[in-house]
Amino acid sequence: MKISTRGRYALRFMIDLAQQDTNEYTALKDVSKRQGISVKYLEQITTLLSKFGLLISVRGPQGGYKLARKPEDYSVGEILRITEGDLAPVACLAQETNTCPIHNKCHTISFWQEFDNIINTYVDSKTLADLANSSPSS
Repeated sequence: MKISTRGRYALRFMIDLAQQDTNEYTALKDVSKRQGISVKYLEQITTLLSKFGLLISVRGPQGGYKLARKPEDYSVGEILRITEGDLAPVACLAQETNTCPIHNKCHTISFWQEFDNIINTYVDSKTLADLANSSPSS
């Protein structure tokens, strides 16, 4: 599994908003400058995040974006699933019901299921606040 640029940039965008710690709206151009992400790319990401209710947006000169909830109320998993889709490491686990014709005979299915569980448990255990309050690695 590889997280795309969209997923990584969405996390950076959301962390940036969380670190602003204000009730005011933040302009995309400001986040763009701080994060080194083009405004065009951020527009695509914010459209998706707004559609799923993670952001509140206002148009106009005093407009911009802010978090719809407190940073501790967002899991990293929630943000990644919106931007990446399912986080399953193999296609047969991407659906709620495994429809693979050989899954009952598959010697690796239990490995993939356990790996999938570890991934989801980990990303769901981390919050936006955790990331926003962490120190960058050197």
